[in-house]
Amino acid sequence: MVVFLKLGVIAFGGPAAHIAMMRDELVRRRGWVTDQRFVDLMGATNLIPGPNSTELAIHLGYDRGRWRGLIIAGVCFIVPAALMVTALAWAYVTYGSTPEVQGVLYGVVPAVIAIIAHALFALLRTAIKNVWLAVLAVAALAAYFLGVNELLILASGALLAAAARSARRGVLAVPLIGPMAGGLPVFPDPTGGQLTQLFLTMLKIGSVLYGSGYVLLAFLRGDFVERLGWITEQQLVDAVSIGQVTPGPVFTTATFVGYLVAGPVGAFLATVAIFLPSFLFVGLLTRLTDRLRSADWTSALLDGLNAAALALMAGVSWQLGVTAIVDPLTAAVAVVTLVLLWTTRLNNAWYIAAGAIVGLAHALLT
Repeated sequence: MVVFLKLGVIAFGGPAAHIAMMRDELVRRRGWVTDQRFVDLMGATNLIPGPNSTELAIHLGYDRGRWRGLIIAGVCFIVPAALMVTALAWAYVTYGSTPEVQGVLYGVVPAVIAIIAHALFALLRTAIKNVWLAVLAVAALAAYFLGVNELLILASGALLAAAARSARRGVLAVPLIGPMAGGLPVFPDPTGGQLTQLFLTMLKIGSVLYGSGYVLLAFLRGDFVERLGWITEQQLVDAVSIGQVTPGPVFTTATFVGYLVAGPVGAFLATVAIFLPSFLFVGLLTRLTDRLRSADWTSALLDGLNAAALALMAGVSWQLGVTAIVDPLTAAVAVVTLVLLWTTRLNNAWYIAAGAIVGLAHALLT
């Protein structure tokens, strides 16, 4: 419980950073799972809708404590971010703005980039088992930078690896995968029907959404701005921004939207609704993950999926790095963090805290 609660508090930087921090805590520091098991679970979560890093946390919790661990890990990873986003939503509704956080992120994000790079190197040694998978990973990375849809990249990586394995063995295999007014919320006194519609809409989004936070933005815009008219375009942009700059799952953007629509009750219902499918999907996935390694073609499929997933993680990390490392100071934060990761076994929380101090100091002195 303590591990995932801490991750929920310090996991800035989006899914790639979350995965890197989980790997450091559970593989490198505690040895709860092997790198091979970790990348298998990471690859498998790409098969189901929902926030992949949150689903990875839920699955790791299941590995450690079965069904009780599944629930505890997921709740502890989600709740800190949901509470922070609710507090920021309250400030937004009450004062028309949110507290300034860019100063903190100036120092935190470069440290997060170093944490991701360290984890990527270790995971690549596990996932890239031969020249063929290396070529596949490079092709997946190139496709990502060319703008190919992430789901298509993952599916292609998995199917190509399975087809190549079958071709080498001379066997034909066909894989089956399986408006605010005056600063007040729109519904200051929402009816039961409105709350039900909010819950069901968020439940639908959590059940069918694959992909990044930008895909989440498209779903939220279609439902809450265009179809229902409950929030404005600007409020949606602000909600997505808050979801990205707070630690934990980006899907807590839904918490912010829920608060705008129906206050604290709306925030709670939206959070439960958008994350509930992840718990159910992972519960079903636990019965399949071990079997994916038992058959030859499904093992090859998982290898290809893992290689493509790591390529996507590398692509996202590169883009984040280009945005975050903007001057000698941020470059120094990233380099020093990376050196310490290689030479010590300090907890990631120290790097995050040090980055936050650097960011605050920079904001005060400039």
